[in-house]
Amino acid sequence: MNPGLARLQAYPFERLRALLAGAAPPQHLPAISLSIGEPRHQPPQFVLAVLADHITQFDSYPATRGLPELRAALAAAVQRRCLPDCATAMIDPESMVLPVNGTREALFALVQAVVDPGRQPLVAMPNPGYQIYEGAALLAGAEPYYLNVTAANGYRPDLDSVPAHVWDRCQLLFLCSPGNPSGTVLPLEYLRRALELAERYDFVLAADECYADLYLDEAQPSPSLLQAAVAAGNDAFRRCLVFHSLSKRSSLPGLRSGLVAGDAGLIERFLLYRTYHGCAMPLPTQFASIAAWSDQQHVTANRQLYQQKFARVLPMLAPVLPLERPDGAFYLWAAINADDARFARALYERAHLIVLPGSFMARDAHGENPGRGRVRISLVPELAQCIEAAERLRAFLAG
Repeated sequence: MNPGLARLQAYPFERLRALLAGAAPPQHLPAISLSIGEPRHQPPQFVLAVLADHITQFDSYPATRGLPELRAALAAAVQRRCLPDCATAMIDPESMVLPVNGTREALFALVQAVVDPGRQPLVAMPNPGYQIYEGAALLAGAEPYYLNVTAANGYRPDLDSVPAHVWDRCQLLFLCSPGNPSGTVLPLEYLRRALELAERYDFVLAADECYADLYLDEAQPSPSLLQAAVAAGNDAFRRCLVFHSLSKRSSLPGLRSGLVAGDAGLIERFLLYRTYHGCAMPLPTQFASIAAWSDQQHVTANRQLYQQKFARVLPMLAPVLPLERPDGAFYLWAAINADDARFARALYERAHLIVLPGSFMARDAHGENPGRGRVRISLVPELAQCIEAAERLRAFLAG
């Protein structure tokens, strides 16, 4: 067996189920789950209609590269979102973009394709962060290196605190912007600094931008790693790959549709890996994805729903909970100044609210667990439920 399997830790939601086992929440209150980052808005109906129109097209094997029409739609979407008003660098649909079955699958697969296990590999990642980064590294035979994300460093991984000998071993650096769980957006200057390190130490940059369309200020979309590359004169996006998904952007988590774009050389090798990996996107999904990636109106409407939630919920909680308005995504990363696991269980038992203990998302690293004493609150239910949850949480804290 792969020895990395023995090093995998329980997934945060498995730990949460165990934490809440045997608890008796108040039955007169309906459960409200704020733990999983699963969008609950209504999916765009025109996308579902396209899916239904092509539902009979399961009679052939799809190509791993996807339909030419899909690649064209993906390239156009990346150009529009990541490289606005850019005339010097273009996303080539033939060589710079691939469809993927959601970013989770693709992020995991990338590590298996990139890591050379014969060179004492190291994969750097934000802590707390998406557990797929860690699991993929372990199963590829690499050592995870945790970049603690705390209030002290503005919820940005401190790249300049990493020793040179760590960068010497680094083969891949994961970044996430807007971040999970803090919602922090990494500015262009930060991304350019990451690119400088990638060039100096010869590693790949993987930017998880699955929350990129969920920003709270309409005048300030979060910058992309590809945008930073162009600003640095790297029009070919050397060492850069970005990951986007319809799950958050379009409230289509069950469609399992996303994209990876960037360095044509990396895309070529990743495509080779994926032809063996067996992850081609079904044709009905491809056609539905073309429709979703080609439309911006529903994306704006979806984003505004989250903006409304923050506008309503933050003032309700401000008197009882120190909170910072995030730049993007749909999380509140709340400091509760208490044992986060005990807090989550008590909140479930008394208010029938489910939140995720911050320590379940983080690892003990560099003398601390940066998730300890925090909970992640996902504002994914409909607005009325988010308001109800805020009222219950306020009453619980005032308690």
